[in-house]
Amino acid sequence: MSKADTMSQSEGEASVLLVFAHPALERSRANLVLSKVAEEMEAITFHDLYETYPDYVIDVEAEQARLLAHDVIALQFPMYWYSTPALMKEWLDLVWLHGFAYGKGGDKLLGKRLFVACTTGGPAEAYHKRGYNRFTMEEFLRPLEQTAHLCGMTWENPFVVHGAPLKDEKGLAMKAEFYRQRLVSLTQVPKPGRKVKA
Repeated sequence: MSKADTMSQSEGEASVLLVFAHPALERSRANLVLSKVAEEMEAITFHDLYETYPDYVIDVEAEQARLLAHDVIALQFPMYWYSTPALMKEWLDLVWLHGFAYGKGGDKLLGKRLFVACTTGGPAEAYHKRGYNRFTMEEFLRPLEQTAHLCGMTWENPFVVHGAPLKDEKGLAMKAEFYRQRLVSLTQVPKPGRKVKA
């Protein structure tokens, strides 16, 4: 259990669970930098799936308890074949169950916010109807957006780092600072009557 799993949030501060999945982090530059930003933030519960479950045997009850304990669920991952890495998909399949996350009696995530941060190997122009990937990032992330909708969650604007392997140290540092700012914004509780920007 991470340091933030048991920490109390300051008044007016939303609790953020950042679920991280990268099967080859030692070969990553961008996700390594971004994950360090998240790990260093006191207001963020950083949860590394591949470190916690190297054997893919997921503790469903523990994971559901983590979800219940936080206001914002953030997912960070590299795009793998236009989707999440395998363990994150397994985590979604096993943890976000009918009767818990959706369906009859499945209101446990209702009102929470879902945020996605991901990296791509290709440049931004590749994610366009005239690019070689043929679809936009919004379209590739639609299943997660629909997941948020099905569970009664608010979908936050995703944070995407395109062309991650091509960025130099300065470019990565700039993205890391933008990421830190987004994470800080997630810890802010929306004022009553004000819709969360999605």
